[in-house]
Amino acid sequence: EGEELKAQLRQGLPEYMVPGVVMVLDALPLNANGKVDRKALPEPEAPKAGSAYEAPRTRTEAKLASIWAEVLRVPRVGVRDNFFALGGHSLLATQVVSRVRMETGAELPLRALFEAPTVEALALRLEKATRSNLSAIGPVKGNAARPLSFAQQRLWFIDQLEPGTALYNMPVAVRLEGTLHQDVLERALREVTRRHEALRTTFAEENGQPIQVIHPDMNLMLDQVDLTGSEARERMSLARQRITQETLKPFDLLRGPLLRALLVKLDTQEHVLLVTMHHIVSDGWSQGVLVREVSALYAAFAEGRPSPLPELSVQYADFAVWQRQELQGAVLQREVDYWKQKLSGAPPALELPTDHPRPAVRGNAGATQVFHWPQALAEGLRELAKRESASLYMVLLAGWQALLSRYSGQEDISVGSPIAGRVRPEVEGLIGFFVNTLVLRTQLEDGLSFRGLLKQVRETVLEAQDHQQLPFEKLVEALQPQRDRSHTPLFQTLLALQNVPVGEARLPGMSLKPVALEGRTSKFDLSVFFMETADGLSGGLEYSTELFESATVRRMVEHLRVLLEGVLAHPETRVDRTSLLDAAERSLLVETWARARNEDLGTTSVHARFEEQARRRAGEVALKSAEEGG
Repeated sequence: EGEELKAQLRQGLPEYMVPGVVMVLDALPLNANGKVDRKALPEPEAPKAGSAYEAPRTRTEAKLASIWAEVLRVPRVGVRDNFFALGGHSLLATQVVSRVRMETGAELPLRALFEAPTVEALALRLEKATRSNLSAIGPVKGNAARPLSFAQQRLWFIDQLEPGTALYNMPVAVRLEGTLHQDVLERALREVTRRHEALRTTFAEENGQPIQVIHPDMNLMLDQVDLTGSEARERMSLARQRITQETLKPFDLLRGPLLRALLVKLDTQEHVLLVTMHHIVSDGWSQGVLVREVSALYAAFAEGRPSPLPELSVQYADFAVWQRQELQGAVLQREVDYWKQKLSGAPPALELPTDHPRPAVRGNAGATQVFHWPQALAEGLRELAKRESASLYMVLLAGWQALLSRYSGQEDISVGSPIAGRVRPEVEGLIGFFVNTLVLRTQLEDGLSFRGLLKQVRETVLEAQDHQQLPFEKLVEALQPQRDRSHTPLFQTLLALQNVPVGEARLPGMSLKPVALEGRTSKFDLSVFFMETADGLSGGLEYSTELFESATVRRMVEHLRVLLEGVLAHPETRVDRTSLLDAAERSLLVETWARARNEDLGTTSVHARFEEQARRRAGEVALKSAEEGG
């Protein structure tokens, strides 16, 4: 009976409004006044994904179930299984959409999967979907010069203006524990550079335009540092110093190579491998591809087997040509028009209280405050997302924008957010610079609850995902924001959720563990990065040291945590009244703020006066939180 009712509801409601569980009772329990006694209602059992498997009944359902199983890496998917209950998230949803596009020719917006998260419901959407206008990516024939992608072109221009910067270095480090065969490792790294043309690419100028120059071989060398002669307790510290030096070494885009590898020997059974790539040929997704491929190749070569990896059907230069062919004319104008309308009237800058005056020309010096939130908080945030038909990323973004609004006193908040940018399955296994940056704008009007904010953020994110083709470089070019070298255009803070961590891997006689690297640069005023782990949420808040002190950033991290814990308990609370302070800080800050109001600044310097104003402003924000229900 319950399933029949849900089937009827699906005919007139979006999937996310259909209850997951229906219980049939003989009668509703009543209290002494004859009203329904809600507390006496039995607790429904939570639906269990796959507990009642129902096989696909149509070709469309079978195709979708196959795609989901591949993307989610599960043995089978039933027609009633929920994508997000099976472990799906925004990034995997994007992969589903791209595979559907490739295998059926249909164009499904990302929101379709959020609104119809079962195979059964999505199949109905698919049957009504329009045909995709995106062409496939194929190898480009001929010897004509290969253009840069739009993202590459921006980094090339930046390098022309500021040669020698390490701001766009992309390092990844892993700890190797066990018996290491260095010759096998070097062979695996060389095979990866052979497979991926991007790692054999340099950049030149031809007829006034930058071009990609793809070399047959870059002769990759594995540099080595032996620390076994040092005291054992000092080796890791020395290794980190050497690694930091390596990550800050600039690349030469004209001469290359744009990939370097360093092996630090701690003892006979312990090494650290650092691979650094320039962002113009790599991105965060690429780092995962690199680690996976090196692991697979090392395992094969160590056992005397040939490479298990299939040859790549396309290369990054093919993508660059495809992108320039696709994004022009009416397609380009449609994307530009959407973003112009979406960002019209947005404030040019986020006015956060800072510890130091903003310099006239923004620098890149930075540091990172790392943090870890427990599993209970992470699980609570996921459950809140599920109840609101959102994702964990959307909840974190809503919390971050709420915090920025409280700190700045502004109601119109724009945050940058990276997106994988791999809109075709052909490029999912490539190393290259695909990532794009979206500008996500939220307006927190008076009285808005966190639940209302999350609903707005959800719509903003889904719309932005459907208009992700426009590169950030083209967006800046189209909007032409007023040039101000004191801050970055369109947004000054960024948020990212890493759904695909490198994680640990095992090789013959050896295990790999990721090594956290110390950041010394900051592309924006503030950038918060989250990573889902087995025991909670790990993160880092990267900040400009020209603007903020470490103590300020630590408090900001704590304020974000307290805010999110508060909305878990009371999602209907107004954003402007959500607590930022735990009990201890509230008491201390109220006392400090009251004392500061009674102090006479006298004839302090302009710099000290600015700092005092910033501290008072932060104190007033916190005090308001404490007084209003914080």
